[in-house]
Amino acid sequence: MSIDWSSFLNQFIYDKSNPLLFNSSFFLFFLVAFMAVYRLLYRTGTLRIVAVILFSLYFFYKASGVYVLLVLIAAVVDFNLSNLIYQSEKKSQKTALLVFSIVINLGLLSYFKYTNLLIDLYNSLLNGTVQPIDLYLPIGISFYTFENLSYTVDVYRGTFVPVRRFIDYLFFLSFFPKLMMGPIVRAADFIPQIRKQIVLNSYDVTKGLYLVLTGLFKKVVISDYLYLNLVQYVFDDPSRHTGLECLFAVYAYAMVIYCDFSGYSDIAIGIAKWMGIDININFLAPYQSASITEFWRRWHISLSSWLRDYLYIPLGGNRKGQLRTYINLLITMLLGGLWHGASLNFVAWGGMHGLALAMHKLWKEAFPKQKVISWFRPLNVLITFHFVCFCWIFFKCATFDDSFNMIHQIVFDFYPQGWPAFYANYAPVLGVMLLGYLLHFIPLKVDELIIQKTSTIHWIFKASVATAIIVVIIFLKQADPVMPVYLQF
Repeated sequence: MSIDWSSFLNQFIYDKSNPLLFNSSFFLFFLVAFMAVYRLLYRTGTLRIVAVILFSLYFFYKASGVYVLLVLIAAVVDFNLSNLIYQSEKKSQKTALLVFSIVINLGLLSYFKYTNLLIDLYNSLLNGTVQPIDLYLPIGISFYTFENLSYTVDVYRGTFVPVRRFIDYLFFLSFFPKLMMGPIVRAADFIPQIRKQIVLNSYDVTKGLYLVLTGLFKKVVISDYLYLNLVQYVFDDPSRHTGLECLFAVYAYAMVIYCDFSGYSDIAIGIAKWMGIDININFLAPYQSASITEFWRRWHISLSSWLRDYLYIPLGGNRKGQLRTYINLLITMLLGGLWHGASLNFVAWGGMHGLALAMHKLWKEAFPKQKVISWFRPLNVLITFHFVCFCWIFFKCATFDDSFNMIHQIVFDFYPQGWPAFYANYAPVLGVMLLGYLLHFIPLKVDELIIQKTSTIHWIFKASVATAIIVVIIFLKQADPVMPVYLQF
């Protein structure tokens, strides 16, 4: 049998219709090749760093094509600017260089994300006829832009000394596990690990394996199934579906976006763990939160902490009076919503969360000594969860009309007597959704207990179990590929 070498070699070239993602079949080949090379070089210094950079840049090329050049350009610009900021003796020079870095980074991000929004606003307000530009949002640009900004700001503040080797900065920025969808890592946490001696123990390897497998399961089995079999077509046109279908589609989407994004974060953290690099957890069972403030301490932690440290606090935080505190919270969340995309729906989503955070802070200040009764916490969790789900409607829907149609159907077209027919049609979907929520509400200490108990098991047995789980995941994988939710941000 002859080998089709052309088709084989094409697998290694960027394909816009099939970008390299953690849940793609080519990624397994990539990861095996990478780990084999890394295993040979992990005791070296510069050689190991160069190898990781080359694999990372190739990964990004396979995911976004020519836009890999943006990572290189961003690395060159901010590496040099950060060192100039550090070396400058005058405060005015430091400030000017920081402003230049912010303008370059946000300008590039804004061009790709918000140009067409500005064109639409111009056309609608001034009756313009400017045609939208055919722009392709580079994968991961929001995440590495935020990492660039935090790096130069920390150097400006004097809390971090910039690296002197360009390859160290390029390693930090291009590190492939977190390049496309985070977590957003801080230089102070990540860069000191680049040249440290790599020591891997059984616990680290087991924890990495656990995170990768559970991340794949959440993304491929739970999130993709719920999205394709309920969420996608209900949200596409809510007015064609009953209130019961719309309500459960919202519950399903809450699980879809959690499993999708946290699954990818877990995979990234797990792969980094195999390399001897620690990346902070990005999701901490957010739907177990008993308040909206607690939710944002558990959801997309790397983004919420970034917004706190580099936006909310510079705006004044809670240092300029109560009214200013509430305004700062609202501004932070409005901009956080706008970061997700050039849509008024995202701004509305951020605004609702900002108002909720301000109201919760007002409540805590009005009743500072109030204690939450233990039996009352489940009710708070239920209320918080439903508020978050309500906001997800605006996050997911493309327009306000779709959002209001979804809400209208739930409120005015909800007939409980339609449950038998709904259950008959969606029993498998409900089963997968229930599984997702049951896994989500398992106490967090259970994960750590499983890792500790299995870390002492012989590696051959662990490898066999892992292989069996991967086979099951591949068998359950949906035929139609589902792009990650946060890939668009």
